Amino acid sequence: MAEGALPILSVVLVNYRGVDDTLTCLRSLKSDLDYPADRLQIICVDNASRDGSAEKIRAVDGVELVEAPDNLGFAGGCNLGVKHAKGSVLAFLNNDARPDPQWARAAVRVLTEQPDVAAVASKVLDWDGANIDFVDAGLTWFGMGYKRHAGTPDDGSHDDPRDVLFATGSAMFVRAGVYRELGGFDESFFMFYEDVDLGWRLNLRGWRVRYEPASLAYHRHHASMSEVDTKDQSRELYLLERNALAALYKNLSDATLAKALPGALALSVRRATARGEIDPTQLEITRRGEGDGSPTVPIARTALAGMLAIDQFVEMLPALAASRAVEQAARVRSDADLVPLMRKAMEPAYPLPRYLAAHEAIVEAFGLEQAFGARRRILVITGDAVSERMAGPAIRAWNMADVLSAEHEVRLVTVNPVCAPPPASFPVVQSKRRDLESHVAWADVVILQGHALELVPSLKKADSSKIVICDVYDPMHLELLEQGKDEIAEQRELDLVGVTKVMNNQLDRGDFFICASERQRHFWLGHLLSLGRLTPALYDNDPTLRSLLDVVPFGLSGKPPQQSRAPMKGAIPGIADSDKVVLWAGGVYSWFDPLTLVSAIGVLARRRPEVRLMFLGMKHPNPEVPEMDIGARVRALSGQLDLTGRHVFFNETWVPYEQRQDWLLDADCGVTTHFEHVETTFAFRTRVLDYLWAGLPIVTTDGDSFADLVRQEKLGVVVPAEDTDALADALERVLYDAEFAAACQERIAAVRERFTWENVLAPLTAFCRNPRPATDRLPGSEPLVRKPALGAAGTVRRDLALVREYLDGGGATELARRAAGRVRRVARQRMAGRGGQGDHRDG
Repeated sequence: MAEGALPILSVVLVNYRGVDDTLTCLRSLKSDLDYPADRLQIICVDNASRDGSAEKIRAVDGVELVEAPDNLGFAGGCNLGVKHAKGSVLAFLNNDARPDPQWARAAVRVLTEQPDVAAVASKVLDWDGANIDFVDAGLTWFGMGYKRHAGTPDDGSHDDPRDVLFATGSAMFVRAGVYRELGGFDESFFMFYEDVDLGWRLNLRGWRVRYEPASLAYHRHHASMSEVDTKDQSRELYLLERNALAALYKNLSDATLAKALPGALALSVRRATARGEIDPTQLEITRRGEGDGSPTVPIARTALAGMLAIDQFVEMLPALAASRAVEQAARVRSDADLVPLMRKAMEPAYPLPRYLAAHEAIVEAFGLEQAFGARRRILVITGDAVSERMAGPAIRAWNMADVLSAEHEVRLVTVNPVCAPPPASFPVVQSKRRDLESHVAWADVVILQGHALELVPSLKKADSSKIVICDVYDPMHLELLEQGKDEIAEQRELDLVGVTKVMNNQLDRGDFFICASERQRHFWLGHLLSLGRLTPALYDNDPTLRSLLDVVPFGLSGKPPQQSRAPMKGAIPGIADSDKVVLWAGGVYSWFDPLTLVSAIGVLARRRPEVRLMFLGMKHPNPEVPEMDIGARVRALSGQLDLTGRHVFFNETWVPYEQRQDWLLDADCGVTTHFEHVETTFAFRTRVLDYLWAGLPIVTTDGDSFADLVRQEKLGVVVPAEDTDALADALERVLYDAEFAAACQERIAAVRERFTWENVLAPLTAFCRNPRPATDRLPGSEPLVRKPALGAAGTVRRDLALVREYLDGGGATELARRAAGRVRRVARQRMAGRGGQGDHRDG
């Protein structure tokens, strides 16, 4: 990274007593650290040492001394130092540690290249570099953070970067804006676990904490502790026990805390008695006033520390309750999301026999294994009818819920009045619009489509903490251009503005987007770019941009279709067992071209009298979807050509979803035809997937993504739009050329495996395993390096260079045009500044 591109780094360390280690650390920062001196700020907080340390620190050149009036502990001392920090990156280093020369550069590189990383955990070894102090974080279900590999030899097996729950406070980096947004370390912790609490809170808010082994430091563990503290561990134990309960109380969700806190309190007492070797069954209990000379039972200080920790935790509850309210309101990730970062949450951590037995009993009694393996709560919202007769949006929502329910707790909610679902492994609920908020409150992740976002105002707010996945497989505004052609011009304009606003609101708010094809993805990337969602930080972190927008096509069942009856051949008057049936396996909408298809059937029927065409569903199952004019027109044309009931048939009702396989397997080929317009370009014809599922050769109009698939994989025939003769010839080939049809079916069998719901939903499944807010929605995010404004001389040089460029490119005319444009832009900017022009986007 170039020197000028490095952000200003503020290193904070805290001195308590024994200044020698502090001076060693400061000298190392000054002489050994490979970081530009003009971009490095070193702050040392003297934490009320009152032993002459301050004067010695003040004498070190280039170090800013901050004197604390009282001993604020590590948490308060660090926060005091941050108040004087100027950098966009903060580094915390224990005063009994020393940095490797690349300690800072390696960590800053991670923060610069990965904008969703808020903190970097350094690799920390002992002073000689032989044994591990910190390479990975762990957290027990009862709230005790621990360094999982501390004391083991450094054999190089921990040199891969990874996400962790927290960074050790002895050597860590954090974005200054994020640190301040969270209020820094919690000063009520004083010392111990304040780093655990900070990392926990960062993760809950959607940030990542990243272990970076190249950011290396060396630490003399507890060298800064007083001699009294190192000999008598009761004070340390007291703080560890108390702070573990505090961190647990602040950061666990209501449901998990209800199980974990009683168990943690009980286990804390058992740890205290086990440490003090107190067996309550051996204590002789006497009544008050009975001076019978019973011997006094001694209680070790280490046992008393645990009891006092619980007592102090109770004392802290009012303040902790306020902190808890803040953290729970700001969280965007579930407890289950963080369980992998806890590493071995169910570990007992202490090898004391009486303690281990108690741990096992408490875990079983309170169901803690279930609580810390809890599944995420995912809400899928659709506006479509959910019943045995489902259209595309409901089918898609249903299968999302079905696949995700294997790993999570899923609830499918429809706001449509029609809700009579088939049996499911997940709850399906019909909700009034006013009741949607309660379902959203229940969920960790919300998946929505169509107009659903408009029905939940709380989700549209900038401070909403819910993870929102927007399914934009249906470009409604393009659809509306074709669908509304029969409306009056003014109404079409209003409708288009309204639907475009709905789409823009989704694109503004979503944390993750899924669409149906690569064509659609290109279209939506343009939308997202125009709305400012494709930021440089997002691109630098993920040049593919698939972490924001990925392809999830419509899918099909992994189970092959099975026919229980023949609903057409020999069952419908006019269709014989020996007839060749062409199936239109869906609704008839304005953007389709069934008219050319009916005409082609008329042409083909003159030379192939046994050809039949079946329109599978004329009436949409959603009562809110009116019958479109194209339906009446196709019936009229079929009647005019004397085809109805002889060669063309209309199934007036929608076929139940589970019964469609009977109709598909009773057909000989599948067809879809459409006009050539922009809706076609970005459409995804879901009926084609049913054709793949049933192994039907496909005839389709050119222009959409499935036409590309049919052509490339040779699954049937692609024809030009509105070409009656070409369509008739294509249908004849797939129906009567047995060798060609068999080859199509063979290739279809291989291709359809790509489109099973389990496969196509893989990007959604992966995101839901680790759901996070989009990078640009993370609280407190800001660039680490801001480009300095050009001074007057720089501005003049830039303008002279532009003048030369314009003269070379187009002479005086081009220069005059560019200058006029500059004047107009400046005028607009000034007017906007005075007039208070608001953002053109709503919501």
